[in-house]
Amino acid sequence: MTIARYHRARAAVNAGILFCIFFVIACGLGYPTLNRYDPRATPGLSDVKNYAALVTGTAAVDEGHVRFRVLVPLLARPFYKFAQGRTATWDPVMFGLLVANSLFVAATALLIVILGTGLTNDLKTSGLESSAVGLLGALLFLVNFAVPNLRLVGLVDAGEGFFLLALLWSLSESKLWLLPIIAVLGTLTKESFVPFSIVFTASWFLSVRSDRDRRFISAIWIAISWALSFATMIALQWSITGDLVSPLRFGLGLHHGQDYLGHFAQSLSDRNLWYIFLWLLPTAIPNLKRFPKSWLIPVAATCAMAFVLDGYFGGAAGTVGRALFSIAGPMLSLSSALFLLRITSFAEGLIS
Repeated sequence: MTIARYHRARAAVNAGILFCIFFVIACGLGYPTLNRYDPRATPGLSDVKNYAALVTGTAAVDEGHVRFRVLVPLLARPFYKFAQGRTATWDPVMFGLLVANSLFVAATALLIVILGTGLTNDLKTSGLESSAVGLLGALLFLVNFAVPNLRLVGLVDAGEGFFLLALLWSLSESKLWLLPIIAVLGTLTKESFVPFSIVFTASWFLSVRSDRDRRFISAIWIAISWALSFATMIALQWSITGDLVSPLRFGLGLHHGQDYLGHFAQSLSDRNLWYIFLWLLPTAIPNLKRFPKSWLIPVAATCAMAFVLDGYFGGAAGTVGRALFSIAGPMLSLSSALFLLRITSFAEGLIS
């Protein structure tokens, strides 16, 4: 084995160990859903009942667009079947959903470590270990209000958040061949991934500078991912309802007429939004200028789209906070980690 292969193998083993640790942490954070309380009967988490029905295969027609969010329930189904009669007081349906969402949360945390390590190496941050920034960013992500209270309660946001971060990673690492795969899986997770991914990839394309040939290749891969998103959405709905519905018609059908400005003000005052960002934004903002524009611009543009979609569709309380964390949570966690490590090193200087 060459030295290069040895280092790659060792890195893969370390990544596997980290993933397993993050997975166990996520399962622990979501444990209360197994027998402490039932999210299906909790106000504000009504969609969990629909996802549970998808896991057991008892989803009804009147569940609307939620029945098209199939990836997380499908991943949860084998764990649900395994848990039946084997987990004592644990609810087998919620066990399946917890395991599925914990896998996505752990994968997101691992990507944060990878992105954070690469970022700090590029920045050549003096006095800070690159691995420490990524690891602390991942841990800050895990302890955020949104993870135990929204990601691990039986919803599907953990899957959407992972695929949005996977978009950023594949673009930043020039692994554009992954875009179509991410597009298909993200669309199967949640329909909002489609407009988010379109805005994200388009903003990235406009923010990067490269030669004409590379831009042409990037445009081709991005266009393929968009086309596959639409095709996946159409095929999924046809397989479930038997009707061929265009994505535009489907999106227009979700509109709820209302006072846009009033709904925007209501979204900003929602306590779930501030539980997520009350400490995250102040600690993240000071170091955001150190991040590449190819990260900042797509994330900012997609966050703006989240507000547009929330106003258009009339999302319930907490919806916009969940979407914003899916889009910006990982990057803000990394920026917050930089801030905390800097003030920690400053405190160490005072003590010494």
